[in-house]
Amino acid sequence: MTSRGAWPALPLDRWSDTRDTLQLWTQIVGKVRLALEPMVNHWWQVPLYVDARGLTTSLMPYGVIGLEMVFDFRRHVLELRTTDGRVAEVDLRGRSVADLYADVLARLDDLDIQVDLMGRPVELPEVVPFAADRQHCAYDPDFAHAFWLSLVQTHRVLTEFRSRFVGKVSPVHFFWGAFDLAVTRFSGRPAPLHPGGVPNCPDRVSQEAYSHEVSSCGYWPGGGGQGIFYAYAYPEPPGFRDRVPAGAHYDEQLGEFVLPYETVARADDPDAVLLAFLQHTYDSAADLAAWDRPNLERV
Repeated sequence: MTSRGAWPALPLDRWSDTRDTLQLWTQIVGKVRLALEPMVNHWWQVPLYVDARGLTTSLMPYGVIGLEMVFDFRRHVLELRTTDGRVAEVDLRGRSVADLYADVLARLDDLDIQVDLMGRPVELPEVVPFAADRQHCAYDPDFAHAFWLSLVQTHRVLTEFRSRFVGKVSPVHFFWGAFDLAVTRFSGRPAPLHPGGVPNCPDRVSQEAYSHEVSSCGYWPGGGGQGIFYAYAYPEPPGFRDRVPAGAHYDEQLGEFVLPYETVARADDPDAVLLAFLQHTYDSAADLAAWDRPNLERV
């Protein structure tokens, strides 16, 4: 079965304002998860996850109860639900970042949940405290829904790719800092100390994320005409950037191979095109860095 036609068009010149608002909204909700979850290696306790409605925190602990927060891109609400049966909602339409931040704090209070949040964005060149940001207020429901569908398709392919690896591998998860869906494979060896340098983000964050040797890939709705799929290795082995996959190129600024989203979306077999890109870049990283492939991969 082909997935052609299932990948929605996402021209950035038509929805970038909505995308930028969504990134800041997901950071607000992601910081709730950061505040409530215990630390897990490589910050795996902080991402969101693709589900049948949109993006979810999954179940988070709060004392003896649990809390889940979901961006529902079908009904266009942010839903807050506790394990003792209480529910609260925030309508996503007509909200600035400041409005959503205030609404989230108010709904948490309604649920008797007290969370100490860091009230500003991270990983962006310029940051405005959430409570003061009334500039970012765009929300196109149709494009928000289409973006979620692109995550659904990508999640399926990344999950298939993930299944080929029996070594340490991350979940397929959505990092709200960079606003990307990613999966990361590990060789099992420690990596050199990462230099950091991510805007408005302590270097210790990158150093924990890249404490061990990785081959990582994902989907970012930025760059190019409709976003990109990317792949990189840390540390990057010599010769890696010279092994260019079909239809892709090495972006010197990003330090990654990039494959345009539209190249995949318009292909006769999008899944095959994306899987070939993911496999090629992993093969290159693993071979050049001499990973123990027979013991890390599913035969």
